[in-house]
Amino acid sequence: MTPPGKSVKAAKPPRIEKAPEAERRRAMRVYKKLEERYPDAHCALDHRNAFELLAATILSAQCTDARVNKVTPALFAAYPDPESMSRAKVADLEDLVRTTGFFRNKAKSLQGMAIGIVENFDGEVPRTMEQLLTLPGVARKTANVVLGNAFGINHGMVVDTHIGRISHRFGFTQADPKNAVRIERDLMALFPQKRWTQLAHLMIAHGRAVCKATGAKCSTDAICRQYCSNAKKN
Repeated sequence: MTPPGKSVKAAKPPRIEKAPEAERRRAMRVYKKLEERYPDAHCALDHRNAFELLAATILSAQCTDARVNKVTPALFAAYPDPESMSRAKVADLEDLVRTTGFFRNKAKSLQGMAIGIVENFDGEVPRTMEQLLTLPGVARKTANVVLGNAFGINHGMVVDTHIGRISHRFGFTQADPKNAVRIERDLMALFPQKRWTQLAHLMIAHGRAVCKATGAKCSTDAICRQYCSNAKKN
């Protein structure tokens, strides 16, 4: 819902100049190969609605999705919506999310996020980047996850460690793998907007299975041998 007196426009991505056509064609060849390899690639965080995805994504910082998925069933059983979570005791939230790491900060962010949704958005998770960024614990990556997976809005590209690493190895960007802002812009310039959410899932799947930070299997993988610079080093 929209806060009283405010209008909501459709979320628009930042203005991005398209990459040269030859580079975009190459990028889509990679996309199609990844799509064939990982036809079931999807968001790994278990959720039933936008609120659960938002909370799970906040918990996923510096934590594996598998660990988050072990924690969230009890969390959502106790606090199934923003209203109930906004009234939770921070100490109780801490106990529920303790094993995700940085649990004190995460508990505060969860409660702050829930309070923000209740007080400013009539209890509904907002559907724009600008509004999501007003919530505690929500940065651009988290907002992109929610917009793309909960609402089908391709506002931007999620960039995590897997995507940063693969983007560099596959020649999608010359930016440092840790420069998420630059990598996001480079990927948005290469790939059609309608592909952005699924591209993130495909790259993460490949990063976990093959193109790893350590113990990579690039030299023996057909996709990596054709496109990945790391395959030539091993």
